[in-house]
Amino acid sequence: MNIAFIILAAAAGLFIGGRWALQRRKTEALLAAPLPGAFRQILRARVPVYNALPHDLRKRLDGLINRFLAEKKFYGAQGFEITDEVRVVIAAQACLLIVNKENRWYNTLHTIHVYPAVFTSQMRRAEGNVMMEHRPVRSGESWARGPVILSWDQAAYGAFAAHDGHNVVMHEFAHQLDNETGVTDGSPLLDKDQSASRWARVFQDAYERLREDASAGRGNVLDAYGATNPAEFFAVATEVFFERPRDLREAEPDLYDELSAYYRLDPADWF
Repeated sequence: MNIAFIILAAAAGLFIGGRWALQRRKTEALLAAPLPGAFRQILRARVPVYNALPHDLRKRLDGLINRFLAEKKFYGAQGFEITDEVRVVIAAQACLLIVNKENRWYNTLHTIHVYPAVFTSQMRRAEGNVMMEHRPVRSGESWARGPVILSWDQAAYGAFAAHDGHNVVMHEFAHQLDNETGVTDGSPLLDKDQSASRWARVFQDAYERLREDASAGRGNVLDAYGATNPAEFFAVATEVFFERPRDLREAEPDLYDELSAYYRLDPADWF
């Protein structure tokens, strides 16, 4: 083998290894650093769940927010100004989903686009032999491998109204977690100590109950939008798990247990 090739390959390996080690040290520093006081004030005023978190989880969340703000780019749509408040409020809600899931990160997500209010999304679908264009009104969208698109008024309201079971940021970032398997289908990447068969059975049973209730016009702890498909069911269930945990635990105890095992959290004890 050519000695020059060997030397170049070794140098490339050292370069890549050095960059990886540098990035790891940078990440560790961000996770260990305290959240700036001004950011903490924003969270205490605008994200009530932040105040309810146990001390160890709040400290961990602070570090994840630091990392999120350092690595993810925010862009304003329709002239919307991205402020520290916008970035911190959204980052806190997104990171809450993974606050107790070690080594889990939104690796494929690089940008978050924020509209001032609800927005329209251009969609096309075939109706017979005609291609029709639709513009449904959205409060958020999650694309496979990013980006996430949000309306600020709904993101801010969802953060502040912490117990109504509706949170657009958590909903869209649940889709990001769901897509870690490569398919957004309501079956996210489970930890090794979780049973895929039990997850499928519990979620299918709860999903069918929601579909039946939605068809009959009956109330359910989960919003009827979750009956759209399994992916939306997982995202809606995530919203309720974090915002109405005791109601979910009472109405759907098996579903609550599966979500608790997945997120490695028990939010019913926070409030």
